[in-house]
Amino acid sequence: MSFYADLDSRISQAMQADGHRLRNMLRAVRQAEESGRPFDKNLAKLHEVLEASLARREARHKSVPKIVYDESLPVVGKRADIAAAIRDHQVVVICGETGSGKSTQIPKICLELGRGSSGVIGHTQPRRIAARSIAARLAEELGPTGCKLVGYKIRFADQTGDQTLIKVMTDGVLLAESQADRTFDQYDTIIIDEAHERSLNIDFLLGHLRTLRYKRPELKIVITSATIDTEM
Repeated sequence: MSFYADLDSRISQAMQADGHRLRNMLRAVRQAEESGRPFDKNLAKLHEVLEASLARREARHKSVPKIVYDESLPVVGKRADIAAAIRDHQVVVICGETGSGKSTQIPKICLELGRGSSGVIGHTQPRRIAARSIAARLAEELGPTGCKLVGYKIRFADQTGDQTLIKVMTDGVLLAESQADRTFDQYDTIIIDEAHERSLNIDFLLGHLRTLRYKRPELKIVITSATIDTEM
């Protein structure tokens, strides 16, 4: 593997949000070398930023606690099937009855698969009160460090931080974020919950994600609902 190919491979293992900047830095170094201009300082800076990004990803991965599931929930009974579907496919549609555990257990399945390390697991809800309550439940189920690993963002309230692995928010918040970040670079997984409600926010998000999946093939997209037709 060539020097630049090796660097590009390592960049793909860094934090998703840093990828664009790192690849621009790599491009600048390569162009400088090809044109005979000095590039040592820029290469050193690239290595510095890359190593810091890789360290952040590793720290996030190590912060995931042992995942414990409520075996009484129907979703947990299908945990292996759901995990395999998310691992093997970019887009997964999950239909389950209200109360089956979709909202609280699927984000934990994603964590167990290693999602949330290179970016945040974004988890949307149609209503603010649902976003807050699901975030609180997830934090409780993840144990003593759960309050640091799970946050929520709703209108006028942002309870997320650098250690947040799962971010529960209203679909309106995620849609608003798309104005500044069209490719959702801060996320490595997006879960659209209660998709059957078919609000304008949800419809716009689904349309945007349908296009985005080709630009970001590493992004996992999970659509969950109580009544959606999974064969559509």
